[in-house]
Amino acid sequence: MARGKVPGVRLVQKVSSTRTFARIAPHLIPALDRVVHRLTRGKVLLSAQMLPGVVLTARGARSGLARRTPLACMPESPGESGDAAVVSWILVGSNFGRADHPAWTANLLAHPDAEVSWKGEDIAVTAHLLEGEERDAAWKAVLAFWPPYATYQARIDREIRLFRIVRRRRPA
Repeated sequence: MARGKVPGVRLVQKVSSTRTFARIAPHLIPALDRVVHRLTRGKVLLSAQMLPGVVLTARGARSGLARRTPLACMPESPGESGDAAVVSWILVGSNFGRADHPAWTANLLAHPDAEVSWKGEDIAVTAHLLEGEERDAAWKAVLAFWPPYATYQARIDREIRLFRIVRRRRPA
C-alpha cells in the first residue's frame, strides 16, 4: 500500500507541517525513539511507524564523541524490493522546519564515516552531502516520499541539507 494511502498518514503529514509540531517534535520524538530503540535492542523506532528510520551514530564535529540521533530516512534500493536490497539512504536535515541546520548534519560534514542502526542491524556507512543536480533529483524524490518537507523548506531561509549515506565496504 502506498504511503499516501495508509490510513492516518495524510493526517500525520498535515499535523507534521504545523509550526506547533516544529516546536514540540524535536524534543519529544527523538527522546521517545531513543527509549524505544534501546528497550527493543534496536529493532523498533516509534517514528518509523509512519516513515522509515535509522539511528545515526556519528562523531561530534567539535567534541569527537559518538552522538546517536534517531532520524527519518528515505531508503534507496537498486531496483529491487525488500530491506535486503537497501544499499543507501537519504537523510534530510530539515530540523522540522526550524531556522538552524540540525547538529547531526555538521557532524557528518566533519566526520562522514558513521554508523546506522537499521531494523536491528548496525551498518557502517559513509555520508555524502548532495549538491547541484544530484541534490535536485534527490529533493524531488524526497518530496514525493514525504510532502511536508516542502512546508519546512518554505518556512526557512537556509537550504535543507540532504545526505546520501551508503554502506561502507568491508576491507578484504
